[in-house]
Amino acid sequence: MSNGVETPSGKLVGTVEAGVRAFRGIPFAKPPVGALRFAAPQPIDPWTGERDATGFGASGHQNPMLLPLPGMEVGPQSEDCLFANVWAPEGASGLPVMVWIHGGGFVIGSGSQEIYDGAPLATRGNVVVVSLNYRLGSFGFLHLNDLCPDLPGVADNAGMRDQVAGLEWVQKHIESFGGNPANVTIFGESAGGMSVGTLLGMPAAHGLFHKAIPQSGACHNFHTREAASKVAEIFLEALGIAPADAAKLRDVPAEKFVEAQNSTHLGLGTTLGLLPFQPVICPDSLPAPALGVVRAGEHAGVPILVGSTRDEWKLFGMMDPEVFKLDAAGMLAKLGDVLPEIGADTVMEVYGGEGRKPVDVFFAAQTDRIFRIPAIRLAESQHPHAPVFMYRCDWESPALGGMLGACHAIELPFVFGTHGKPGGDQFVGSGPEADTLAEQMMDAWTAFAHTGDPGWQPFDPDTRATMLFGKETALANDPAREERLAWEGLI
Repeated sequence: MSNGVETPSGKLVGTVEAGVRAFRGIPFAKPPVGALRFAAPQPIDPWTGERDATGFGASGHQNPMLLPLPGMEVGPQSEDCLFANVWAPEGASGLPVMVWIHGGGFVIGSGSQEIYDGAPLATRGNVVVVSLNYRLGSFGFLHLNDLCPDLPGVADNAGMRDQVAGLEWVQKHIESFGGNPANVTIFGESAGGMSVGTLLGMPAAHGLFHKAIPQSGACHNFHTREAASKVAEIFLEALGIAPADAAKLRDVPAEKFVEAQNSTHLGLGTTLGLLPFQPVICPDSLPAPALGVVRAGEHAGVPILVGSTRDEWKLFGMMDPEVFKLDAAGMLAKLGDVLPEIGADTVMEVYGGEGRKPVDVFFAAQTDRIFRIPAIRLAESQHPHAPVFMYRCDWESPALGGMLGACHAIELPFVFGTHGKPGGDQFVGSGPEADTLAEQMMDAWTAFAHTGDPGWQPFDPDTRATMLFGKETALANDPAREERLAWEGLI
């Protein structure tokens, strides 16, 4: 099989590896540099001759991960970062397409991270896998329109618009790789899952995908314009630039932007939530919160597979050693922004049973508030309009003596079948049970991409069927029901 492909934009030369054709570092938009910094992505110009697609393109500018995980290392960084990567089985024709949107709190990550190698998933599931980069942090999610109205060419939600541009590229180009543009599934985890949820609310994304898999993220992560303007105000202060001098922003070295992001995080604390840089409600790209759009039936007929891990927040707890010293009073104080919603007595009654330590109560409440309950709300909202399927990953990490439990990101190596890559066993373990879980999750995800059905009973408000993936994968009805009921009418 040839390692070349002719696309509407020009010819690409990639690689053929174990029956999979791989094309890396494909530009899907013009470099967003110079006058295009902060602008909406612009269509890529066609090229002549052959373009080398054997190596990944640069990732967006970012800080190092605070908690590095195997396979999550990021390579060279640049503002010129709008690249796609494609993995397709040899001889592919008309196959379902799975478009991956990476996570990282909207400030870190890349579609080229080794954990997201699309070859195992493409091979086992007989699908075409695409991963996308998008602008991160202040490059992609800085709201300047209200604070700096005289700065020309600024587009809100530039990072989200990049994702839309990537999906438009898929519609135009994916047949060249053997994919079916009429059968596209978007999937992502953490900020990638939140991106999938946000795309459900973006008019420009309507019709560009046909199924959605938000993992550990849903439709709840967005700023109001007022909150986003506050982030921009603190960011400009960190750079020492007044709003009236906003034109200078296009001359600031990219590295200074990343430094200013750190100052912005510190300056805001948690006053605007956990993610200072995230999508913003604005008239021309995200007119309304995505959950309301879903609830209104705007994506009728779009199946959704949504879920979380059992112990999401334990991963983040490792970055805050003081949390392990909490007593009951300290735990309740740390959950202060939750207590007005469900109340201290409810927290202790629902989450404090069986002699749980305060730190475990904190982790469980945060896991539900930030990940599980938003996923449930999305399932409840889409259920009247299309099939919805829920899952929970219960596989426990062996790292740190088991302290991480079934933490945030634990499912990623199993979804991609990359758990056997070097260092993977440190995070997710190894052996026949791990291999079986990877097969189960890859089969479910790709079955959903093929047919809209991962292979178990759909969600409904009565049974709330949820597939629990772990050492003993099994279907359960309404798992952790008591905790779920504590949030009824909230979030």
